[in-house]
Amino acid sequence: MAMHQEKVFEIDSHMGICISGMTADARILAKFMRNACLNYQYVYGSKQPCERLIAEIAKKAQHKTCHPSKRPFGVGLLVGSIDQAGTHLFETCPSGNYFEYNAMAIGDKSQSAKTYLERNFESFSNLDGDALIAHGVKALKASAAETELTEHNVSIGVIGGGQDFRSLTKE
Repeated sequence: MAMHQEKVFEIDSHMGICISGMTADARILAKFMRNACLNYQYVYGSKQPCERLIAEIAKKAQHKTCHPSKRPFGVGLLVGSIDQAGTHLFETCPSGNYFEYNAMAIGDKSQSAKTYLERNFESFSNLDGDALIAHGVKALKASAAETELTEHNVSIGVIGGGQDFRSLTKE
């Protein structure tokens, strides 16, 4: 029997990731990101800027594509963060590319979710956290029309103004 695998991970109190692809590769990148955040906190006494960390992840991923003896990472990440420059949502690719978005979906069958987000993202800036979560679930439902969404197959991570990253529980 196949079990739901966790796809949302906390990196630091100001950053979390969602993954699409090989979970083992995601765990390696998550560990790297956690260590980078801890090192930055220790050296500079502040939170790691998101774009700097994303550039490091992209460099690490791209480096693997240049050597025939190394297998590229088989995972894409959506990284949500709040830092000194504001709120961020980055997508990283196994090729080493990265992009910043206002709203994004990744993974198998994500095109319907992307379409939903493209049609509605202009209204997101005026909404509270609960309404944004509802839009996220609606986008997910658009891409998984034949699957019933339950607490057993949906994971939600939240980061927002004044609150640290947290994963929502089924309660």
